[in-house]
Amino acid sequence: MGPYYYVVADISGDYANLMRTDIADDEPMLVALALLPDGIDVGTRLRWENLEYTIIE
Repeated sequence: MGPYYYVVADISGDYANLMRTDIADDEPMLVALALLPDGIDVGTRLRWENLEYTIIE
């Protein structure tokens, strides 16, 4: 599955809002921080593939 590309739009409590970068009018997706890699912050770019998120440098 994938890959799909996201950017962290907002972090609130234990959740992050992710926006797809390849879809212009996409709604933010709420994801638990426990499912995301350590060290993310607002603006971090992520790749999702095979049910796993990785940070894109």
